[in-house]
Amino acid sequence: MDSTTTRGGHGDPTGTLDEALERLHSTGPEFEGWLSNHAPMAVEALVRHGETRTVHRWLDGYAEKLEDPPESRAPVTDANWRAALGDSTRLTDWTRFFTHTMEERPWRDVLAHWWPLLLPGIAGGATHPVIRTGHAVRTLLAGDGDTAPRRTELAHALGYWAARHSTLAETEPLPGARSADEGYEAVPLLADQSGGIRERLARIAALPQRPRTREAAHQAEREGGKAGPHGGSTDPEGARADLEEIVRAATHRYATHAHGSPVMLVHAATAPNAVLRVLPALPRALWSVSVDAAWAASAAVTAVYGPSQGMPVSAGGGLTPREAFAEAAAHGDEHAIKFADTALDVAARRNGDDPLAVAAVLRTTELIEPARRPR
Repeated sequence: MDSTTTRGGHGDPTGTLDEALERLHSTGPEFEGWLSNHAPMAVEALVRHGETRTVHRWLDGYAEKLEDPPESRAPVTDANWRAALGDSTRLTDWTRFFTHTMEERPWRDVLAHWWPLLLPGIAGGATHPVIRTGHAVRTLLAGDGDTAPRRTELAHALGYWAARHSTLAETEPLPGARSADEGYEAVPLLADQSGGIRERLARIAALPQRPRTREAAHQAEREGGKAGPHGGSTDPEGARADLEEIVRAATHRYATHAHGSPVMLVHAATAPNAVLRVLPALPRALWSVSVDAAWAASAAVTAVYGPSQGMPVSAGGGLTPREAFAEAAAHGDEHAIKFADTALDVAARRNGDDPLAVAAVLRTTELIEPARRPR
């Protein structure tokens, strides 16, 4: 069989991931009105990190709260899509549009076309659509990962993003910091941290521009790249280095600042990491603007949920990153699993030696309520 028809891939010769995705594609992207269905993202992370045997049991428990997809209203087409963008009542219409489009065109072409159109709405759906997109693209980029269930998963992710597309309000652009860590420290915290995320995001008045990391600056200098108006590199490789540092800093910061909102602050790291996972599938001309959007989303989540003071944290308890992921998998909460997945990416870029990333994973298991087991 060719790579488009084989099951498995992604380190999963059993085909468990594709089976799980097929189960989930009969469910809606949200439940209880607006809560995001995290299962496609969580099961992908579980399979990737060696927890394949737990996937269906975990899904049995999680699926108890999922709902059917909403009713279709009217087809989205190439001619009318702008009117449907950001209309949450069109969730199923958008999913069907992307499913059909993915059947007619290569998934990379669909992604390259729609990514810049959807990117301004990266904060929509509390960043869950872009995170789901990042997981879907990662599976498709695997050596034998181009299977029908994974292309369908990308269609569901993009459809969810289009339906929940919502741009951040215009804010005062503050100067970019000289490092990602300093960038997060420079984010003005919202004085009134009440209400849902949409109400909070609407109150943001100012955000720092993307920080330019030292590594990115050196990379841009070597390759003749330029700095953006507030410091971030416009060179594709420099922009990617910026994003790697943003993800690292957000992951480490969770260890000390998660108490501000243990669930919501997970997304300050997982959203930019989703963009980082998508970059290899995009034209390089889109990398810099993608990193700008990733930083804006992460900074916005920090602004509306971050606490004013950090807390001391022990450095990982001697666990390896993989052992920490196993702790998150056993804990069972979808946010803990997804965050641990991002923390493993961060640790891998340091050859697996990152005690603070491990400590951050353990904070999710300390502060977030464990998942309820299936009956």
